[in-house]
Amino acid sequence: MAQRSGKAKFPEPPTIETLRSIPANTEELAAGTTVARVFFAGGNYPATWDTFRYHGPCASRFDHHLPDSSGLPHLQSRGIIYLAAGGESIPTCLAEVFQSTRIIDRYSGNPILVGFDLAEPVTLLDLRGAFATAIGASTAIHSGPRPRARRWARQLYLAYPQTQGILYCSSMYGNRPAVALFERGRMAIPARPVFHRELKDPVLANVLTETGKKIRYEVI
Repeated sequence: MAQRSGKAKFPEPPTIETLRSIPANTEELAAGTTVARVFFAGGNYPATWDTFRYHGPCASRFDHHLPDSSGLPHLQSRGIIYLAAGGESIPTCLAEVFQSTRIIDRYSGNPILVGFDLAEPVTLLDLRGAFATAIGASTAIHSGPRPRARRWARQLYLAYPQTQGILYCSSMYGNRPAVALFERGRMAIPARPVFHRELKDPVLANVLTETGKKIRYEVI
């Protein structure tokens, strides 16, 4: 039997009404769960460790922002922060953030690795298993065209208002857990992190080198 095309596995999202007819499959990350992220403190759009990005949609996979009337990103009330969870959250962050160049650049934009414990539990829409198929997509939502994934994120955001983000598979690091946390989950961000280091800090030299070797990224 001939296989169907990749488009059939990852079509455009259905209507909000269709999605609402399908019970949400969720996963709760408990308060105290440690998560990590890499952000850029310099460059054209400097950020801080705890800030959501309210300008969008940008190039990231699950930006749920609405484009303006010209189809362009703009500042709005929808915000997002991308995180990694689990025992390999640090290499997951590195693989995701530097995927476009496959170069872990410790200097450009002053990248910083931060880890923090969630201050409150968050309920996430879990796209890692069969639920992705049940809603009409598939696991291709983790690696398929990003513009389409963003359209899915917008529909999911509206269809499941009780959820505070999306739990998905990192396609760049062995399907390890990654989180797109919506502004609905901002109360889970603590007052201070437990770890905060510039990538150029010698303390991180070993983890950067080992991660680079494992995923064949250059470290500079």
